Amino acid sequence: MATFMQRFGGQTYALMRIVSGFLFLWHGMSKLLDFPKPSGAPEWVVYGAGPIELVGGALIMIGLFTRPAAFLASGMAAVGYFVVHAKQGFLPIMNGGETIVLYCFVFFYISAHGAGIWSIDGLRGKPGG
Repeated sequence: MATFMQRFGGQTYALMRIVSGFLFLWHGMSKLLDFPKPSGAPEWVVYGAGPIELVGGALIMIGLFTRPAAFLASGMAAVGYFVVHAKQGFLPIMNGGETIVLYCFVFFYISAHGAGIWSIDGLRGKPGG
């Protein structure tokens, strides 16, 4: 029973990459364009994290320059956690940082794994990104 999903490993990985990139880019949209809602973040966060979230999220989603984009996004999420969230208590459950920690480790994994299928990197013959 546990092996029935193995044959879909490439597709489920691609879906994780696409959806996590898509969700991440909306954080940048919120910060930089106040769309669909204003983020309310301080200016240094808006202009520091916003471009990485918007451009990095889009690159990860489409699978272009996937490894470097995901590595940069992972690092930005780690910094964001320690600079913004950890001040309110170290554990993510205490400081509202669950999402940013999850982004950090998902993007870290993507940076190690590469773009995979359904990606521009794959079309260019560089599925690892």
